[in-house]
Amino acid sequence: GSFHNNNMAALCRGSHRWKKINSFHVLKRKLTGNTAQLGQKVAVLDYVDPSAKGTKWGLGGTCVNVGCIPKKLMHQAALLGTAVKDAQRYGWQISGTVSHDWATMAEAVQNYVKSLNWGHRVQLQDKKVTYLNLKGTLVDKHTIRGLSKAGKETILTAKNIVLATGGRPKYPSNVPGALEHGITTCSHSDVALECAGFLTGIGLDTTVMVRTIALRGFDQQMAGLVTDHLESYGTRFEWKSVPTRVEKLSSGALKVTWTNTQTGCEHSDTFDSLLWAVGRAPETKALGLDKLGVQISKETGKIIVGPDESSSLPNIYAFGDIGEGRPELTPTAIKAGRLLAHRLAGRSSELMNYDNVRHSGSRPPRVIHSLHLSTVYHAFYKPLEFTVAQRDSSQCYIKVICERAGHQKILGLHFLGPNAGEVLQGFSLALQCGATYRQLMQTVGIHPTSAEELVKINITKRSG
Repeated sequence: GSFHNNNMAALCRGSHRWKKINSFHVLKRKLTGNTAQLGQKVAVLDYVDPSAKGTKWGLGGTCVNVGCIPKKLMHQAALLGTAVKDAQRYGWQISGTVSHDWATMAEAVQNYVKSLNWGHRVQLQDKKVTYLNLKGTLVDKHTIRGLSKAGKETILTAKNIVLATGGRPKYPSNVPGALEHGITTCSHSDVALECAGFLTGIGLDTTVMVRTIALRGFDQQMAGLVTDHLESYGTRFEWKSVPTRVEKLSSGALKVTWTNTQTGCEHSDTFDSLLWAVGRAPETKALGLDKLGVQISKETGKIIVGPDESSSLPNIYAFGDIGEGRPELTPTAIKAGRLLAHRLAGRSSELMNYDNVRHSGSRPPRVIHSLHLSTVYHAFYKPLEFTVAQRDSSQCYIKVICERAGHQKILGLHFLGPNAGEVLQGFSLALQCGATYRQLMQTVGIHPTSAEELVKINITKRSG
């Protein structure tokens, strides 16, 4: 979840030139505060175009409002449901039927998100950043024209302009009824499976339609284990299926019709809600970049940037999801923004290192070295907390990919199981420092944890 808001920042060493005509876009998260603290004058423009359903949200971008944060909180709701079931095997006496109330959860999550929106507003004010709720376009390489909701226009000029407008979800435009009757999530296959997981976990009947394979671009062995796990917990899958139309019935239910691409047969079923997760498009078309000659990738619509996040116009920068070839990950964009702020203020020349970026949940690993020159260590394991609860652990799996020669530098690491993100965050530092398999084996595990299974791994795939 990165930047879905229409975001832009104007950064300058001198003074702003304001004209009362209209306004512009915002930037993201920590860049503006960092830059202002470094002695720069900063204006940040933020504006959210409503979704097709009219949904809007506050300051903070996709991750805070409609991405990672609410998603993880809803995932936690599902985990608590599983914990209630486990609790009875651990001696807890639970009487009556345990059920989940969506409205209560939604209100709590939205209240927390609103507190984050307010926190961002306060931080901008405290750090002397001028905040403008305006949608902007570039007039020239130093000028931004912004438009407010009421139609008022404002002109800003700045030495440097930074774009972090992110992307918006796509709809399958070739499917009749898709736009009218569906809602969207902020990403594609990975987030689709994450949403399906927590929806199943809170007791909702959930079906995932997959056009080809799940988690394209991911390690497909790991992808298979993920979908096997979801199916074992009750999520249904319609494989090799392409939706052809969506109709709303008089009852209010949605009738979805699809074709199985293997058999050619047509099928249909009814659902209460339909969530599209077919990718997103970068928010670059309305920025006026073509008039300025800013280079855009014809294939992706993203801005072509250099190692310092600069576009083909040296004073216009872009990072986050709209940067060509950049990982669509919030922490990566935050780090890149902080480093850019320091460079713009002349405090540092450090560039963002986009290699070895770790991914949690259903996130694809970076493409690593040719696997025919690698040794893969792997193991299935059973988390201790699964034992008394008699939970299925057949998808709990670890894979460590190492160079075959020398000290066997670790190239990649996969972990499937409870608290995977927490485990991998710790190991990511080791991989960033060039950890080897030998060093992994010399590490003493913390007992009893699932993470310690990594320091015991010794069976190679090659051994059979």
